[in-house]
Amino acid sequence: MPNQEIQLNNVFHALSDPTRRAVIQRLGEGPASVKELAQPFDMALPSFMQHLQVLEDGGLIKSKKKGRVRTCEIRAKELGKAERWFADQHALWDARLDRLDAYLDDLQKKGPRS
Repeated sequence: MPNQEIQLNNVFHALSDPTRRAVIQRLGEGPASVKELAQPFDMALPSFMQHLQVLEDGGLIKSKKKGRVRTCEIRAKELGKAERWFADQHALWDARLDRLDAYLDDLQKKGPRS
């Protein structure tokens, strides 16, 4: 499997969970400490840290520790890969549907077969 496909799979896996999507949404506003990110969720910190690890493994966030505080920030470039994949799929299906529409128009202009 090509490396790029593996990376895209990791991105989609990371985004497959609502907790991780909420973290990404929050980090879209700017960097935040792990404590701040974990606050809205009713789960133990070790469980929440596993979510952050999946996001980090997927390349969607990066974190750094300063003293006792770990701060996370979003890595928009990796989200861009998922966005490009969706755009490619959208273009592919638009082209297919345009061809189908043209075909159906052509059939309708020819009228019913006798």
